[in-house]
Amino acid sequence: MPTRRPTPTILFTAIMASVVVAPWAVNGMPSLGRHNAPVADDTVLVQQPLAGVGGGETVREITQDSPFAMVALTGTDLRDTTARIRAKKPDGSWGTWYHLEGSADITDESGSATRGTDPVYVGSTTAVQIAVTRPHDAPVTTAPPDSGLDAGRDLGYVPANAEESLSQNLSAVLITPPKTPVDRQWMPPNATLGPGQPPYIISRAEWGAGSGMRCGGPYYGNGIRAGVVHHTATGNDYAPEDSAAILRSIYAYHTVTLGWCDIAYNALVDKYGQVFEGRAGGITKDVMGSHTGGFNSDVWGVSLIGNFEDDPPPDVMIKTVGRLLGWRLSLDKVNPMGMVHLKSAGGQYTVVPGGRVVQLPEIFAHRDVGNTECPGNLGYAALAEIRKLAAAFNGPPDVTESLEGGAILARWENDGSAKGPLGRPTSPEAAADGAARYATFEHGAMYWSPKTGAQPLTGAIYEAWASLGFERGALGLPTSGEIAEPQWIVQNFQHGTLNFDRQTHNVLRVIDGVTLLMPPPPADGPPTQLERFSRVVSGGS
Repeated sequence: MPTRRPTPTILFTAIMASVVVAPWAVNGMPSLGRHNAPVADDTVLVQQPLAGVGGGETVREITQDSPFAMVALTGTDLRDTTARIRAKKPDGSWGTWYHLEGSADITDESGSATRGTDPVYVGSTTAVQIAVTRPHDAPVTTAPPDSGLDAGRDLGYVPANAEESLSQNLSAVLITPPKTPVDRQWMPPNATLGPGQPPYIISRAEWGAGSGMRCGGPYYGNGIRAGVVHHTATGNDYAPEDSAAILRSIYAYHTVTLGWCDIAYNALVDKYGQVFEGRAGGITKDVMGSHTGGFNSDVWGVSLIGNFEDDPPPDVMIKTVGRLLGWRLSLDKVNPMGMVHLKSAGGQYTVVPGGRVVQLPEIFAHRDVGNTECPGNLGYAALAEIRKLAAAFNGPPDVTESLEGGAILARWENDGSAKGPLGRPTSPEAAADGAARYATFEHGAMYWSPKTGAQPLTGAIYEAWASLGFERGALGLPTSGEIAEPQWIVQNFQHGTLNFDRQTHNVLRVIDGVTLLMPPPPADGPPTQLERFSRVVSGGS
């Protein structure tokens, strides 16, 4: 079933100058001013031809008066071609080189696909350098043919179905997404989700997909049988408020420049844990995407926004992807830890011949079936954890896991973990007074603050301290664990000590040299600490 725009055979390029593909060039009329929120229709794509590029490495500097934020490379033949890009900073210096990864067009296996790399997010700039490396015997690239220019003379751009030249062309695509107003920007998720609860998914309408770029479809399968993980290879140096603009840029590039009918993925997740709805048709339905050559049918594709070849996906991204896939696969009763047999549809974007049946994990990676490194080496390394998290989607929460990354967990593990004096954790980390944090355990609690570190409390000393009002009481926070002496067990606090008498089992409070015998705890135990649970942040304890 066709899901591609009609016969795109060359790129939007011009002979002597850049070509701006304006919103009205796509939709027939200007879109600016018809709404308050930005949409992908308002994305501006400027294509600058790279003529005269032969074999070996060629470095070109490309400038534009107005700022742009993303860059891609397109061409009639990108085989054995690699490219790097870096952007000029406001101070005039050059930033880090980023590799441009090939973007496989797998909506049409007929071989007529427009070739292009994934766009890379470089931040707001007016100049980039592109280093293109081609085979030594590669022909020198030329400007687009006259026929293409003539076809688009009245439109202001060269249409995708203009006659293809026998020569080879390269173009840099400069992408400027409309900015999101401050009052419409999202913030990273900060709430702890219970078992069986999916992450919040930002809809197409919310991130600004618009309606003017999509063509045909959606097309549906017979039910999701597996999930596949990608990365967008768009770079990692972005803020939470940039994510929607990056998504609008990818969408515009996929549809306008590459001629696809919609964004390729079913969902996308940014490094802050924000989840965005991808291809139209219903996030809970088996919408056929265009993400994994030969394996698009009944496979749900999620992409990590960024490049995870050398940088690991952040913890919150991994956990969100795991929860997202756990939720989506559970709707079709798919076991995230299982295996599945899938038949390849073949084509140039898969290493599996058409008709061959392969066994794959229920959650696999693009590189498992495609001629690609996607989702990067460190993204691929995260798959085992993603599967584990997806499998635990409907299960009880793992309290120990919620403590990961903090000093409370580190001290608990140092003291013997579940076999130590505290036993197993019984609550996630929570906020105490001021900057302090705490977690409860089977036999006590652990309190942490920047000044006191993580200190355990157990037994009669914990009960006595709790009866005084916990960290808000006269003693303040503990500054040590229990100190064993021949007659006493002593624990130090910010403003004094508690001393347990081994013979009498009495607890004595000492503040400023004044000793007070603590009354025995009430029959129903000490008062309960007021728990104000908050999201555990890696390194936050």
